[in-house]
Amino acid sequence: MTFNTLSYFFFLPASYLAFYLTADRWRWLVLLLASYGFYACLKAPYLLAVLFAVTTISYCVGLKIAQVEPESLKRRWLFGGCLACIGTLAAVKCLPLLATRGGTSGTLISVGVSYFSFQAVSYLADIYLEIEEPERDFGRFALYLAFFPKLLQGPIERGGDLLPQLKKPYRFDYDTARSGLVLFGGGLFKKVVVADWLGLYADQVYNNVHDYTGVSLLVATYAYALQIYFDFSSYTDMARGTARLFGIELTENFNAPYRATSVAEFWRRWHISFSRWILDYIFKPLQLSWRHAGQLGSALALVVTFLISGLWHGVGWTFVIWGLLHGSYLAASNYYRPYQKRLYQWLGVARSPWLSWWKIFVTFHLVSFAWVFFRANTLSDALYVARNLFDLGGSLSAYLTLGSKPFYRDLVLMGVGENKTYLQLLCIALVLALKKAGQETRSQPALRWVYYLATALACLNFGIPNINKFIYMQF
Repeated sequence: MTFNTLSYFFFLPASYLAFYLTADRWRWLVLLLASYGFYACLKAPYLLAVLFAVTTISYCVGLKIAQVEPESLKRRWLFGGCLACIGTLAAVKCLPLLATRGGTSGTLISVGVSYFSFQAVSYLADIYLEIEEPERDFGRFALYLAFFPKLLQGPIERGGDLLPQLKKPYRFDYDTARSGLVLFGGGLFKKVVVADWLGLYADQVYNNVHDYTGVSLLVATYAYALQIYFDFSSYTDMARGTARLFGIELTENFNAPYRATSVAEFWRRWHISFSRWILDYIFKPLQLSWRHAGQLGSALALVVTFLISGLWHGVGWTFVIWGLLHGSYLAASNYYRPYQKRLYQWLGVARSPWLSWWKIFVTFHLVSFAWVFFRANTLSDALYVARNLFDLGGSLSAYLTLGSKPFYRDLVLMGVGENKTYLQLLCIALVLALKKAGQETRSQPALRWVYYLATALACLNFGIPNINKFIYMQF
């Protein structure tokens, strides 16, 4: 069960009704039962056992870190607790790979394990650093890790941000509930009207890369860059919208990442909770350990951090190269930044508004090039795309004159009529215009309701049957 399935549209109202009708002191229990029930719908009982095990270990270790002395003993408990959480994550993520290689069906999944394991690690580290006190109520701590809106794909919430909210009395507020539903609806629109359709073209090309060259590969790469953003951010919007119904505010995980003027800024805008996590718990400790090496140590820490990030996404050369590319981008940017400033000043463009657009253009294409390795099924496919991505000789004219593999013919092959494509683009433009004009304007309720209706009709009309998986659920 995911946010864009029919079953969730029964699960959410039922959970909210039970939550609303329950006395305040027991509402946390309703949410906890709903969260474990939501996870159980994945039909993988071992995941419930993993969640409970990580919860129990991190709860007990957190209390122990706060109690024991001296500092060396605290560090041992921290190391042991983190090792148990990360070791559990590594074991569960490797099970599908081992099952497949062993000749079994390979249906084992690890959905959500990364996110609650990372939360557990950050909780233990923050207790050790005395940033927060350990939670003594096991039930509420279990809810902190299992809270169903953020269970499968994050955001990765810090204890100091989420635990206090789980203890606050709930009071229904119309504006808060409405904004939560609007946020959920907007996320659903991004998923079923935008991301899934972009995915049709990206998947068609990337699953058959050797049938395509030049412009088709370039357009498919752009399509995937947009697909993964709309797909992932749509989940976050629906998670935040759901949580807001229960009076909980989750972290905003995306902030227009493709408007970033550097790769460093991109990571401050993309998957924000994860970016902060790897910054605080991987990069900073590595940088501190290698501080004697100066700028070289910082560069190495960046590369290693993103190499680990790549391996978290998947054990394969494509993810290794994706991580190394981002680490190298950041390391090179730090080294060349002073020279860039001098160059811009020498050229007289340091304050030009066009410079920002140029930086956005370059950053987007650096990130998109890295997406080639992230999306490709194999390393050989990725290298083929990288070699032929900008091979526009002859293919541009073929593309524009309905040659062997043009964009619109590809859409028709995938069952998308040209007229429906234009209608869908018009619908997207209309919904965005209505949203900007009246979504949050209390003085224009009629316009807001037109926006709500247009969003709902678009989701019903353009939704693709049998496509309900979010990209990042596999990580």
